Amino acid sequence: MSKLPHLTTSIFTIMSKMAVDHNAINLSQGFPNFPIDERMADIIMDLAKADVHQYTPMAGYPPLMEKIGVLTLKSYNRVINQNTELLITAGATEAIFAALQALVRSGDEVLILDPSYDCYETPILLSNAKPVRVSLNEDYTPNFERIAQHISHKTRLLILNNPHNPSGKMWQENDFIQLENLLESYPNLLILSDEVYEYIAFENQHISVNTRKKLRDKSIITSSFGKTLHLTGWKIGYVIAPEHLMKEIKKVHQFLVFSVNSLSQAAINLYLDSFEIESVSKLYQSKRDFFANLMKDTPFELLPCDGTYFQVASYKHFSKENDLDFTKRLVTEFGVATIPLSIFYGDGTDLKRIRFCFAKDDETITKAAERLQKL
Repeated sequence: MSKLPHLTTSIFTIMSKMAVDHNAINLSQGFPNFPIDERMADIIMDLAKADVHQYTPMAGYPPLMEKIGVLTLKSYNRVINQNTELLITAGATEAIFAALQALVRSGDEVLILDPSYDCYETPILLSNAKPVRVSLNEDYTPNFERIAQHISHKTRLLILNNPHNPSGKMWQENDFIQLENLLESYPNLLILSDEVYEYIAFENQHISVNTRKKLRDKSIITSSFGKTLHLTGWKIGYVIAPEHLMKEIKKVHQFLVFSVNSLSQAAINLYLDSFEIESVSKLYQSKRDFFANLMKDTPFELLPCDGTYFQVASYKHFSKENDLDFTKRLVTEFGVATIPLSIFYGDGTDLKRIRFCFAKDDETITKAAERLQKL
């Protein structure tokens, strides 16, 4: 008997297969299609002959952990204890899975803010706990009155994603003030802050939970080198949490993967010596603007994109189709694969919106826009 009988083939797999079958341009899955930095390629070749191919310590490669400590201080003015508050993981997905498995107990409830990425619910269910889906406002800002209405004595944890996938929305100062006020009323509530797109922020600076002193002692914060360094296939992330929570997360991590790929950790450690973290936002802001300019000649209405490499667009003023049918038609008739936003909602809310990934080279973006201009 299946533990997860409701799970079927993911929409990301479906749309990518359709893209192949119909020779469509794939703007559905969230990964870059351009080469890695040549400096990183050179580092990998050099390290292939070095002594970096055995297990690292369970918590991570010590030199890289030191670099993460420096990066966290520089970015957020937070000093972390690398021995007790930091864990390098097999991508942010493993960090999220390990944290939820470690901290959520049978019978607990976990609040998920919809639309939400699909990796949150499964570890909750495998903990014999209950995911409680709470919709964001239509502009993807948090609705704290609605959140408070869903908190009960069983509520263990609240998951937030900032910058937000799929919408590209970022939380502002007032959002965090309201969250801090909420936690004063519910002091036992934990926060899992998914910040994998933290270094892909545009006009406004990303506000990390790392900067919120009132939240740090009850927060687990996940990050992704895969997203930041355009190395999604490496699956290298990390998690920052206070010692009393990290102790429990490490217990799960130890028996889930024990340690993370040693060559990748060593390569990232060396690469960070020459990599300018500020270049990430500049790169993707230029791609966002390039894509948006081309999309002016399509009937789509683009919603604001504060961060991430995703652009949400509305088609409600020119089609009444549900978003799944609409995205399938885009593939079969116009040769562009995207993602319908309804799949990010527990109740299938359909606002006639779809998600594009613009983490692509200029040629791909241009060809996709030219096809969409024929709508």
